[in-house]
Formats: sequence, structure tokens, C-alpha cells
Amino acid sequence: MSASPLTLGIFAAVIALTMGITFWAGRRNHGAGEHYVAGGQLTGRQNGLAIVGDLVSAAAFLGTVGMVALKGASAWFYVVGPFVAFVILLTVLAEPLRNLGRFTMADVVASRFRSRGVRASMAVNSLLVTVFYMISQLVAAGALISLLLGIPYWVAVIVVGILMTIYIAVGGMLATSWIQIVKAVMVLVCIALLFVLVLARYDFNPLALMQAASDASSFDLFATTAGALSGLNTLSVAIAVGLGTAALPHILIRFLTVPDVKEARKSMNFALVFVGFAFLVIPFIGYGAVSIVGQQAITQADKGGNLTTLQLSGVVGGPVFFAIVAAVTFATILAVVAGLVIAGSGALAHDLYNSILRKGRASEREQIYAGRIAALAVAVVAIVISLAAHNTNVSSLGAMAVVVAASANVPVLLLLLFWKRLTTTGVISGIVAGLTSAVVLILVGPQVMGPDAWYPLVYPTLVSVPLGFLGCWAGTVLSRPRPDESSFEAMQVQAQLGVRPAGEPAAAGH
Repeated sequence: MSASPLTLGIFAAVIALTMGITFWAGRRNHGAGEHYVAGGQLTGRQNGLAIVGDLVSAAAFLGTVGMVALKGASAWFYVVGPFVAFVILLTVLAEPLRNLGRFTMADVVASRFRSRGVRASMAVNSLLVTVFYMISQLVAAGALISLLLGIPYWVAVIVVGILMTIYIAVGGMLATSWIQIVKAVMVLVCIALLFVLVLARYDFNPLALMQAASDASSFDLFATTAGALSGLNTLSVAIAVGLGTAALPHILIRFLTVPDVKEARKSMNFALVFVGFAFLVIPFIGYGAVSIVGQQAITQADKGGNLTTLQLSGVVGGPVFFAIVAAVTFATILAVVAGLVIAGSGALAHDLYNSILRKGRASEREQIYAGRIAALAVAVVAIVISLAAHNTNVSSLGAMAVVVAASANVPVLLLLLFWKRLTTTGVISGIVAGLTSAVVLILVGPQVMGPDAWYPLVYPTLVSVPLGFLGCWAGTVLSRPRPDESSFEAMQVQAQLGVRPAGEPAAAGH
């Protein structure tokens, strides 16, 4: 299909707006603190909207609506998962992460374990999670944009890759944050309008909407899964989406962009309201698509239902609203990918280059230069793999990201904060166990091997998350504390009060 002039014009306006934000932020991007964490000067409300921009991604705006339309109640776990993630972040991780971290998640772990091996293993894990997630986003973006604009897949992937590289190389985290903020406002407005336009067809009666969807569906939309295997699959999905979302590096580093714990808490509270609204109404939009568009039309356009939101917007709002929703989808993809690039480049430039190779002696100018080169390298690798992965099962890459984050990051972060005996060896073995088991079980699972899978569950978190904790425990009991480990009590003081040990630098604005 080819895009209308209206759609092309709105797409161009979105690109112009994001470029304007980038060059505005570039004039303020002078040091490592500004580049990696926006100088720690975002307000709670600003950071809250940026978190909304991260979580209400194209997967939620497009994919979840389609899943609800085609799978019914079984898709609700993808809606509930972000709320579980918010509870974890708000009550357990947000404040300690803000006080312990500087630029990356490896900084958080290094606040207690100063080993190069710990920093390297955490950095590599963060980099892998980021690249997995980025490739899935780029492949989906290429397929979607090529369909909407009528351009070749490879052109779409390269365009998105070039734009995200410019955002990070020029504007850093400040540009990424404000692009996320603008995109969050646009996507929330689109979701609200879709919700209102759908309900208006049923006299604003949600029960009438659900009844119409039930009547139009080819199966029982509200039936739950039955059987042990189905139940275990559902549980593994819930764990993956909940814990995995909470532990994604580009989400966690958001708490390092505010000046203090009060603003970190405020950003979570602010984000909770708007993410809660979005995920509360998304199922109703999915049911509206069933009754208004029809499941047959949805699957004819895309078997996975990824075009459901766009189809519905065209029916209820006409070509103008369709063009706006398409452009907002494009902005959503750009914003999320930019956030992934900044997380990946931080792991590569700050953790591996500056902290390990240069032993923390790189100048501010050198750190910014390294960050820009790292952003370019991460983007090029992701683009090349995405071009080669056009016809592969990209959902497995997205699954790898959240499963690895849940299996390797969650055990380490929780035990770092609450287990006094944890050692350097325990951290490294926990990351290795969680990462390895997650990747291997996905490769031998249904997403990759199909009906001949050796492992029966789509998401392996029921096994890989316990193995991550087991790796931390086994590595700890089989080793002894090392001299370069800080005391648990000192780490707790820093985590709760934000008092850094003598000689430990703070990020700009912290």
C-alpha cells in the first residue's frame, strides 16, 4: 500500500518535531552526566511522562490491542504485567536505584561489588537485553512502516536506525527524554480518543460494547485457559511480563535522571496514573475492534493483529485520524528505540570502555565522544541484524529481552539489596545462570522450534528465574568475600540515604 499525502505530511511533521528537540537538547549536552542521565535534572512529572513513553510502546499500542481482539481474556496478562512491574519498581527498586546508580545498572551493582568481573558481566547482560529488544523493535518498525508508507523494508529499518543514532549522538538522554514526553502525550491522546469514539457507538455503555464483541467473535472472548500446560504457560507469561518489564535496563536508568529520591517517587506515582489509564482502556479498544472491524478483517490485514489499532482508527475516525495514529505509532517506535540505544551505549561506553578499559580516568570530553561512538556501534549492529532478520520469528527476540531481564537482573538486584552474604562470585554466577538458561530455553522452546520443541513453555521464566537465584546462592556459598567488596551496611546507608562513600563521584545534577 502507498501512503496518502496527508499521512506523509504528518510523518514529516513528527520527524521535524523530534529533530528540533534533538538539536535543542544538543546545545545542553556538554558532559557525561548530561549525555547518559540528562544531568539528573528532570522533574518527577517530566520523568513520569518519559516512563509512560517507555512502557506504552508500539507493542502495547498495537500488539496488545490486537492480542485482545484475537485471543480475548488470555491476553489480559500482557495488560496486568506492567502494573506488577510498577509495584515492584515503586516499592522495592526505585529509591535504592536512584541512590546507588550513576549512569547505568552496572554502577548500581558496583556500589557494593567493585570487581571488574561484576561490572563487565552486568554490562554485557544489559547490552544483550538491549540489543535483543532493539532488534525486535526495528524489525517490527521496518515491517509496519514499509506497509504504511509503501517503501521497502530495508529502507524503513535504515531510516529508523539513522534517526535514533542522531537523537543519541547529538541530544543524549535529554533529547530521548523529551521525545518520550512528547510521544507519551500524543499516544495518550490517541488512546483516549479511540476509547471515546468506540464507546460512542454503544451509547457509552461498556457492557453493551463487550456484549457486541462477544456476539461478533468466533470464539468465547472471556473464556479462560484450561489444563496444566496452559496454566503453566499463562503463569510463565505473567512472570516474564511483570518481572521482565521491571528489570529492563532502559526502564531502570530512568530513575537516574531525577535529582533526588522524592522526584524518583513522584515520577513513579505520576507514571502509574497514566500507564494505568492506558492499560485500563486498551482491552475495551480491542473489544471495539472485534465488534466494529471484525476478526476476519483483522487477520486478513495481519495474522498477528498488529494493524488492529490502525484499522479501527480508520473506521471510527476517518482518514485524518488514521494518519495521526499512524504518525504517533512511528513516533512511539522512534522514542522506544532511542531509549534502548542510550541504555546500550551506556553499557558499552561507560561500563566497558571508561570504567574497565580506561579505569575511570577518561575525561568528560572523552566520555561523551565514547558515548556517541558507542551509540553508533550499537545502532549499526542492530540495523545489520534487523536487515538479516526480516523473515525470522522476531517475537522470540522480544521474549529473550524480557526473560533475560527477569532471570538475570531481578535475582541480582533483589539479593544485592536484601542479602548480606551475597559475594562477587555470587553476582557473576547468578547473571550467567539466568542469562544462559533464559536464552537456551527459548532456543529449544516453542517460539523457535515450534511443535518439536524440547521445552514445552513459550516463556521459560518458571525455570530461568529460579536458576538465576540459584546461581547467586551457589556462587556465594562456594566462595569467600573479596577485599574489593563494600560492606552490606555501607551499601544500605547509601541506598536509603543517598550518602556516597568518600571518593565516589556523583552524576551531574545528583
